[in-house]
Amino acid sequence: MPAFAELIGTLDPQARGPLYQQLQQQIREAIQNRVLSPDEALPPERDLAEEFAVSRITIRKALDGLVAEGLLMRRQGAGTFVASRVEKNFSKLSSFSEDMISRGRTPRSEWLKRAEGAVTPEESMVLGLSPGSAVYRFNRIRFADDLPMALEYSTVPGFSLPSVQAVGSSLYEALEAAGHRPTRALQRLRAVLFTPEQAGLLRVQPGDAGLLIERRGFLKDGRPVEFTQSYYRGDAYDFVAELNALTS
Repeated sequence: MPAFAELIGTLDPQARGPLYQQLQQQIREAIQNRVLSPDEALPPERDLAEEFAVSRITIRKALDGLVAEGLLMRRQGAGTFVASRVEKNFSKLSSFSEDMISRGRTPRSEWLKRAEGAVTPEESMVLGLSPGSAVYRFNRIRFADDLPMALEYSTVPGFSLPSVQAVGSSLYEALEAAGHRPTRALQRLRAVLFTPEQAGLLRVQPGDAGLLIERRGFLKDGRPVEFTQSYYRGDAYDFVAELNALTS
């Protein structure tokens, strides 16, 4: 079995920046390029410290950062592993495609519906649109590699995109290209049980647990530009958020 440094590369003491950041970046790239596979175990910290000729504090700091990103996970009594479940930072506004790519997964979609139409009363309320306004709707199954991860139902105002065909693999990429990518969002999460139709699309059993995320995205000027309801598989997706205590 090759040494870990042979897989991800050695550290350069002459390079700019702390060594722990170098190590983080090399492990991150190894995960993204699939040099390291999901569920693969990393060597013990003491072995990594010896192999890279750095302190265990440096190793621990590098790994802690990657655990916080959701790229690595620690199992009590077993060590550190490349994450197999996807962890989504609930406080970071990013697209599904961006999340998957950052974790070394290949995102893709299967379209269920892509259409233009008039705003519904519910959409009118959440998007602040007048009755009769044009909207684009994008319904699809989101995959990480070959695993269906979520059902996504998005509605955006007609002004936000040049046409319904503007969206390819990523809604946020299309919105950004049109100058209308959200800069902030409000999200609500709740537990759901999948219906038979949803379960069939996600390859799970009817009644299995899932997570429903409702998101309203806003432009810098405060206008709503996105309403998305996403149904995530509960067995493959975790949501994490960093909380800080207020200090006086």
